[in-house]
Amino acid sequence: MIKVVEQSEHRIVVRLTGYPIQYVNALRRIAMVEVPTMAIDDVVIYENSSVMHDEILAHRLGLIPLSTPLHRFVMQEECECKSPLGCPKCRVLLYLDVTADERGRTVLSSDLVSEDESVKPISENIPIVTLAKGQSIRLEAYARLGIGKMHAKWQPTTISVVKEVDSSKDDYIMELESVGSLHARDILLEAINILEKKITRIGDSIGGLRAYADAKPSIG
Repeated sequence: MIKVVEQSEHRIVVRLTGYPIQYVNALRRIAMVEVPTMAIDDVVIYENSSVMHDEILAHRLGLIPLSTPLHRFVMQEECECKSPLGCPKCRVLLYLDVTADERGRTVLSSDLVSEDESVKPISENIPIVTLAKGQSIRLEAYARLGIGKMHAKWQPTTISVVKEVDSSKDDYIMELESVGSLHARDILLEAINILEKKITRIGDSIGGLRAYADAKPSIG
């Protein structure tokens, strides 16, 4: 039995009763490192006269959490376009074009302009870099789906923990907190779907081994 104890947009707490700890912990790990989110992965910099090196600027852009309509996109390696540049089904283009006036300015996540309104920074106030008078940044950034196993910037959770209530009854509390790219409930549901597919594949493999064993003639 799975019972929701507490739920908000960014946090969900559920009680799992009757499930072995191995399955509960697998669900926790999947929620943390296998549920996909969008993140900036490639950056083309046309101009950067700030004090920040291009590599550091690209790294900071990658760490900005982006809203993720999960089922609108596919992983780039699974996309039918088969292009390293991607297509609208597997990537989103964001622009940044800022020049500081005589007072200088701090470039914020709100300055990133997305070609798809459904994929954009979850907050408008994340600082990227401070520009002095006359300094400019002009670039294109490409976001795509990825998972936490590939890089921490794709992790959908800030917290993914399991607490024991009564191990003799397989009774546990799981708490998930979202970085904001996905609703906490959607992270849990997607993790359940991924775990179900893994278990099904294992069952199919075992079935295949049994069929092979039954068909193989005995020796002697």
